[in-house]
Amino acid sequence: MSLDHYAVTAASGSYRTGGDTALTTLPHRWTRAGIEVHGETTGAHLLHLAIACCVLDDTHREAEALGLHVHGVRVRASGGFDDGWASTGMVYAVDVDSPDTPDAVARLLARVDEVAEVPRTLRHPTQVSRLPIP
Repeated sequence: MSLDHYAVTAASGSYRTGGDTALTTLPHRWTRAGIEVHGETTGAHLLHLAIACCVLDDTHREAEALGLHVHGVRVRASGGFDDGWASTGMVYAVDVDSPDTPDAVARLLARVDEVAEVPRTLRHPTQVSRLPIP
């Protein structure tokens, strides 16, 4: 699967463009300037944004826990849907700007893939129900 269907990007630190191309900027616990968001605001894009923001956030958190230095993180997420709008799968890719070794960054990203809550939740069958209006 490629990263070109309903694609979004979340970027922090050195990966922020700082220009007018961002859809919005979200506050972020780990970075003073926040997260830049690039993409559209359809439901499909917002689903993928949940993945991108979760992975970005956990990359910063886990880097701190491992004592790694991170200057910026960029996560691109996308996925496809069939004719009935059932997901055909979602993918994400992460870029990390770090002075640490490539092996240390690879270990960081493996750890993030294990602990990131949104991807972990979506890897299992999920039921979503609407509650009745009281």
